[in-house]
Amino acid sequence: MASPEEQEAGMIARLPEVTGRTLEQWQQLVLASGLTAHGKVVALLKKEHGVTHGYANLIAHKTLRSDARSAASGEDLIAAQYAGGRASIKPIYDAVIGQIVRFGDDVEIAPKKTYVSLRRKKQFALLQPGASRLDVGIKLAGVTPATRLEPSGSFNAMVTHRVRIESVEEVDAQLISWLREAYDRA
Repeated sequence: MASPEEQEAGMIARLPEVTGRTLEQWQQLVLASGLTAHGKVVALLKKEHGVTHGYANLIAHKTLRSDARSAASGEDLIAAQYAGGRASIKPIYDAVIGQIVRFGDDVEIAPKKTYVSLRRKKQFALLQPGASRLDVGIKLAGVTPATRLEPSGSFNAMVTHRVRIESVEEVDAQLISWLREAYDRA
């Protein structure tokens, strides 16, 4: 399973084939636009240049970060989430992300201060570390909670369900199928 860094490197390597331009060429185009808001850069790339969401998000992140306009890089936010006593949970996060990026090149991994939002056209899931587990929030409106797929309750209003993961072994076909369904709906 490829690490998030390896997956990103793969996407960057495929940029010329998929979009017709290198990362550096896209960065020059974005900088010339004068846009500094991530969402506006993504919208520009998608609307005016036909770039898929996943690649537009990657270009925006790399451009704004390389131009020192981004407050904190996604890697810094993720590292902070798994610092200290939560380091043992990071392999679970890596296993989930490793599966999710296989859904398509339009998956956006958007780190926030306390969780990571997973988006397509809209958010379909989120990953939030706890003291001893990874909480996977999934947006599956209309799906009856059962066994591991519990109602989100007060966990997070942006998702309908939560799955509590305590080991890499629990990143199984059942969890991935729920995430895939949420991705397909997004």
